[in-house]
Amino acid sequence: QAQLVESGGGLVQAGGSLRLSCASSGRTFSSYGMGWFRQAPGKEREFVAAIRGSGGSTYYADSVKGRFTISRDNAKNTVYLQMNSLKPEDTAVYYCAATYRGSSTNQDHYTFWGQGTQVTVSS
Repeated sequence: QAQLVESGGGLVQAGGSLRLSCASSGRTFSSYGMGWFRQAPGKEREFVAAIRGSGGSTYYADSVKGRFTISRDNAKNTVYLQMNSLKPEDTAVYYCAATYRGSSTNQDHYTFWGQGTQVTVSS
């Protein structure tokens, strides 16, 4: 069974940067599309970014376009989320997830989920 573990969260000031990592124990990591989702206090979980198994196509929520970059290193079974120009509204628990369905913005299409990592952006 695939296991996903996020890391890299923390407390940063507005305008700062963080890089989140998601390491997978699965043996067929390159066959999964990967996504990042986040859940802010008092809000529902929302889509952030997604990448196909090959890494050839990426997708972003409008709220993070131009600031966040998703990438993957299949040799290391790891997906990354580089977050620049962070804003207080980016504060949330960030989750990575894996899907068999290429890539998707719909969280219902994802089979495996990490435990989440907290990102807090102060003003």
